[in-house]
Formats: sequence, structure tokens, C-alpha cells
Amino acid sequence: MSDGLKTADIDLIQRIIPHRYPFLLVDKVVDIDGYSSATGIKNVSMNEPHFQGHFPGKPIMPGVTIAEAMAQTAAVMVGVALDMADKELLVYFMSIDKCKFRRMVVPGDRLEMRLTTVRGKPGGKVWKFSGVATVDGEMACETEFTAMMDLPKE
Repeated sequence: MSDGLKTADIDLIQRIIPHRYPFLLVDKVVDIDGYSSATGIKNVSMNEPHFQGHFPGKPIMPGVTIAEAMAQTAAVMVGVALDMADKELLVYFMSIDKCKFRRMVVPGDRLEMRLTTVRGKPGGKVWKFSGVATVDGEMACETEFTAMMDLPKE
């Protein structure tokens, strides 16, 4: 029996959001509960281009890419809930608030990003989310952000 939660694999993610290598920062989204919450998974690999310069000899995932990965997770969650596959959904940051980094994220880590919708509804353009990113249960980042969903015209 299904618990009603959905999952987006990399194929569905790419059908919902336009991001591609090297800026697609989420590998899978699980536990999608409508447009209220979801968990994004990012398998951090040394092959990612930002590690060449951040930092040589001490690779650390940049904080802004962690926040971006959280935003991509939120966009996929909303995209799945609103059936936006193949509909050219674009999402733009409007603000990032209360963003705090608590732990370095390094190659080999599995970043789990739990996102919750604070404000937003189907058909609405402006959405607010809160998120917590963890590695092995340890908090790496927490933030709130607002995004504009550029929904295609029907």
C-alpha cells in the first residue's frame, strides 16, 4: 500500500527544472508530500568543477551551492506536485534569509535537504520555503528563502 509520497529520479528532475551540468545540484528527490515537503539527495563528488578552486588541497562544497541545491529541491517538489514535467518551469530566487552553515560538506558526503513550504499555493507565483541540509544526521545548513515560480501559460 502506498503512503502517497512521491519520488523524482534524475530523469524527472531534468524534465521539471532546466538546470544541467555543472549546475544541476540535486540527484534525487524523495518523500515528496504534495507541495508541503520533500527531501533532496545530493551525492557530493570530487568530479564537480567547483572543487578545482574551492579549495585546492581542501575541497569544500561552497555554501551558495548548498543553498542552490536546496532551492532546486524545492522547485522539483513544487514541479512534481503541480505536474510541471516538460512544461518549462523556471524558478528565481527572490531572497535568502537566516542562512547559517554549521558543517563543511566535502566529496564523499551524501547531502540530505529537507524542505518545507512556508507559504505558497497552486497558481501562486511567490513561494517561501524553509530547509535544513544534513550529512550523516549532522546539520550542514539551515535557511529560509523566497522564490518566484514562473509558471508557463496554459
